[in-house]
Amino acid sequence: MTSPRENLGLLLGFAGVVLFGGTLPATRIAVAGLDPWFVTSARAALAGVASVILLLILRRRLPTPRQWMELAAATFFVTVCFPLFTALAMQTVPAAHGGVVIGIMPIATAVAATVIIGERPSLGFWIAALVGAALVVVYALRHGGADTFAAGDLLLLLAVASGGIGYTLCGRLSLTMPGWEVISWALVVTLLPATIASIVLWPANAASVPAASWAGLAYVAFMSQWLAFFVWNAGMALAGIARVSQVQLLQTFVTVALAAWVNHEAIDTETIVFAVAVVATVLIGQHMRIARR
Repeated sequence: MTSPRENLGLLLGFAGVVLFGGTLPATRIAVAGLDPWFVTSARAALAGVASVILLLILRRRLPTPRQWMELAAATFFVTVCFPLFTALAMQTVPAAHGGVVIGIMPIATAVAATVIIGERPSLGFWIAALVGAALVVVYALRHGGADTFAAGDLLLLLAVASGGIGYTLCGRLSLTMPGWEVISWALVVTLLPATIASIVLWPANAASVPAASWAGLAYVAFMSQWLAFFVWNAGMALAGIARVSQVQLLQTFVTVALAAWVNHEAIDTETIVFAVAVVATVLIGQHMRIARR
């Protein structure tokens, strides 16, 4: 049974999942009119500016040298690798399809938490996580075809690995500073290079870029890249990285629903069946024991 502290952590994690759920639909809209490399750098630059403003207003102390090292590592995975791989993937696969593939993220995060943090999920937890991961792989192979899996799905799997490591590093940092500070300082680390890259990659035809693409960029910058991490990091600190990571399987539902609404994608029965099956594994996993240091 989970404690009140863990229940609060799971609730905060779910709030983060809802915000993260809009990432792929918004990214797909953004890359329809903007270069994916520009979207990657611009989302980090915009979120970085917002972070600097908030940190200055609240007069937060600078991180320690060791925290700066961990922030740099977390930044590489959550503000560079994950956004870039998803942006490139959204050029070739539907957002709904990507949402189911990204459903494998929890097991990647659980593995990273085991290796980096030392959390020890029970055998039952791993079985539930592996079943969920297997369902995602089967869906990708059945729904995308060989060509699509080799291209778009490979990029999504690279994004999953990057996200798992990045989330774990953020979760560890959230034990020593507030979750919102973790992502804010991480974005400060990447602000200068992201701003330079954004200027260099600024679209030559900026005036003709659809407003929807700019709106998609704004969402992934301020929601996906920044605000979502406020509650997500806090949730991991309260309930543990491996346990909260499994809540992200619910993101599949959010992404599929938004893909139908925002991107006007046709959602077939197979996608819904696999989404339900994947989410069922998280409900089982939440009842399994996880030892924490």
